[in-house]
Amino acid sequence: MKHFRFVFLLVTALAACDSEPAIAPAAASQTSYDFWLSNADQSMKFQKQTTGQPISTTGTVSTIEVNSAQTFQSIDGFGAALTGGSAMLIHQMSGTARATLLKELFATDANNIGISYLRISIGASDLDDHVFSYDDLATGQTDTVMANFTLNPDRTHLIPVLKEILAIAPDIKILGSPWSAPLWMKTNGNSIGGSLKPQYYAAYAKYFVKYIQQMKTEGIRIDAITVQNEPLYGGNNPSMVMQAAEQGLFIKNYLGPQFTANSIDTKIILYDHNADRTDYPISILNDTAARKFVDGSAFHLYGGTINALTDVHNAHPDKNLYFTEQWIGAPGNFAADLKWHVGTLIISGTRNWCRNVIEWNLASDPNQNPHTPGGCTECLGALTINADSLTRNPAYYILAHVAKFVRPGSFRIESSSPGLLTNVAFRRADGKNVIVVLNAGTITQVFKVKDGSKEFTSFLQAGAVGTYIW
Repeated sequence: MKHFRFVFLLVTALAACDSEPAIAPAAASQTSYDFWLSNADQSMKFQKQTTGQPISTTGTVSTIEVNSAQTFQSIDGFGAALTGGSAMLIHQMSGTARATLLKELFATDANNIGISYLRISIGASDLDDHVFSYDDLATGQTDTVMANFTLNPDRTHLIPVLKEILAIAPDIKILGSPWSAPLWMKTNGNSIGGSLKPQYYAAYAKYFVKYIQQMKTEGIRIDAITVQNEPLYGGNNPSMVMQAAEQGLFIKNYLGPQFTANSIDTKIILYDHNADRTDYPISILNDTAARKFVDGSAFHLYGGTINALTDVHNAHPDKNLYFTEQWIGAPGNFAADLKWHVGTLIISGTRNWCRNVIEWNLASDPNQNPHTPGGCTECLGALTINADSLTRNPAYYILAHVAKFVRPGSFRIESSSPGLLTNVAFRRADGKNVIVVLNAGTITQVFKVKDGSKEFTSFLQAGAVGTYIW
C-alpha cells in the first residue's frame, strides 16, 4: 500500500472518532529518512514505506528527542538460536532453497534481514532430536584428558550450515552454551538435572577448550561461551544445575586458567538465566579472582523484569550484559508477540545495557519438532520449515526490524520516550542514526523525531512498530 493512500485512509478513520487527533497532509520541510513498518493487524509486515508526505494534526503531537552525542553500550548484534534441530531442518532443504534462505537471513543487502548473532548449543539442547555430548562413554568409564572428544554429532547438520552462513556473513558472532556436561561427569549420571562432580571440574574445563579449538579448526570462531544454560533449572532434557558458588569456583580455578594457558580469547559469560536472580552474577563478579576472567552476564526473561539488568550494570559497570534467550509459544500471536518482544527485549533490553538480543529458536517444523524426549514441544521457530516451504513467524519480523539496520559496532544513543511511544535509538558506524519505535498505546499516535536540527514527522497505528533511518 502506498504511503499517501495509508495517510488518506488514516485521515478518514480518525475524522470519524472525536477521541483521536485529526490528521491531514500539510506542506512542511522534513529530514529525509527511510521507514520500515509492521502493523499489529498484519496489513504491513516489515515493509518499506514511501516517505516524504508531511503530516499535521490539530491534536497533540509527541516529540521524541534524539541526542546522538550521548552514547551508551556498543552493540554486538541481533539474532536467534541455531539449535541442532534448526540446523537439521535447514540442511535438509534442497541446495537452491537453502542458499536462498540463508542469503535472506544473513546477507545485508536488498531484501535480506542481516542476522548478526547466533547462539548454538555445546552438545545437545532440548531442540535437538536426541541427547548427546562430545564425549559420551559407557557407564563406568571416564576420560579426564578428553582423548575421546569429538565434534562428530555436529558434523551432520550444524557445522555444514554454519560454514554456509559464514560464507555469507564471515563476521557473524557465535555464542556457545552447554545444556549439560557429559553424563559421566554428573552427580546423577543422567541427562536431566544433576550437577557437575567437583573431581571433574578440570576435565570439564578441558572440554570447553577442546570445543573451541576444534571449532576453530573447522573455520568456526566461537566469540563467547556461557558456562551453563539455565543453571538454576534441572528439569529440561538435557539440563544441569550449577549454583553461583559452583560456577564462580569453576571459572576462577579451572575454566579461566585453562583459557589463559591455551591462549583462548573466547569470552566467558556468566549465568544465562532469568532476570529474577541478579544476585547470581553479581555474587561471582564480586569475587576478584573470578571476575578477571569474566566478560559479562547473560539473561533470559521467563522470570523477573528486564529493568533488573540495570542493577547488574550498576553493580559492575565495566562488565557487559547480554540477552540470550526468549521463546515464542506456538502457534504465535503476531500482534501480542510483536508488541511484547520489540517493547521488552529489543527496546527495553538494549536500554538496560544489553549488547545483543537473541530470540529462541531459528526454525522448527509444522509440529514444533525436533526436540528431545521431554524437550520443548511448543517452541515456535522464527521460521516454520516444511521441506522447502517456509512460513515467517513473529520472531522473524521482530529481528528484521533491528538486525537489518543496527549493525555490529553501532552504539545506543539517548532518546526520550514520550507517553506510550517506547523506543530505542542507535548511532551506526556509517554516521546514520536508527530509531525503533513501538506505539504501545491503543490509538494511532502522531509524533516527531527531532535530532538536533533534523526533524521528521510520522505516525503509527496502535501496536505498530516502525524502524526509521536517517
